[in-house]
Amino acid sequence: MKILIADDDPQMLRALRITLGARGYDVVTAADGRAALDAAIESHPDVVVLDLGMPGLTGIEVIEAIRGWSQVPVLVVSGRSESWDKVEALDAGADDYVTKPFSADELLARIRALSRRTPAPADEPTVSFGDVTVDLSSHVVTRDGASVRLTPTEWRILEVLLRHRDKLVTRETLLTEVWGPQYTTDTGYLRLYLSQLRKKLEPEPSAPRYLLTEAGMGYRFTTA
Repeated sequence: MKILIADDDPQMLRALRITLGARGYDVVTAADGRAALDAAIESHPDVVVLDLGMPGLTGIEVIEAIRGWSQVPVLVVSGRSESWDKVEALDAGADDYVTKPFSADELLARIRALSRRTPAPADEPTVSFGDVTVDLSSHVVTRDGASVRLTPTEWRILEVLLRHRDKLVTRETLLTEVWGPQYTTDTGYLRLYLSQLRKKLEPEPSAPRYLLTEAGMGYRFTTA
């Protein structure tokens, strides 16, 4: 497995290169945002690990650029611990967020979790409900023929629900799938993003027909 590590701290780069290399990973490094983006394009990594505060391009800008053409898992490793920084990174398209300092075991566990994430089933690339059509393979959503723009976080929530049609998806499952295991108590995130999805996709957002709340348990996508 190939991992791209982007960080402007040479000691951090060296430590991660040694740690991951010793576990058998093929490691590519970049010391600034522009080099990170170039390396992502040229080397096609299986996982991207990057810092937010890099010169050239910030980590957020690198994530947004990568998300323009790739769904490669992105793990942010940053000294910024404020909730806003985490939300901004996840909204930009990051899959997980680890705050420095961290243990090698935690980082390796996060990388393994990201590498296990699988795409939506190929035998059902398109899901339709009401006047909405979702193409799971190309990540395109249309409503009454017009394109609907979803943020990366909104897309991941919708995809998880669609992959479990007519089944209860607990809040803990959604939080783990979208934000990672350390966010299993942050249910406010889910309420916010489900509200935004309903405004974009439901005929009557205040009385949803497809993206349903199961009180005290979680959420369910249904077309019944």
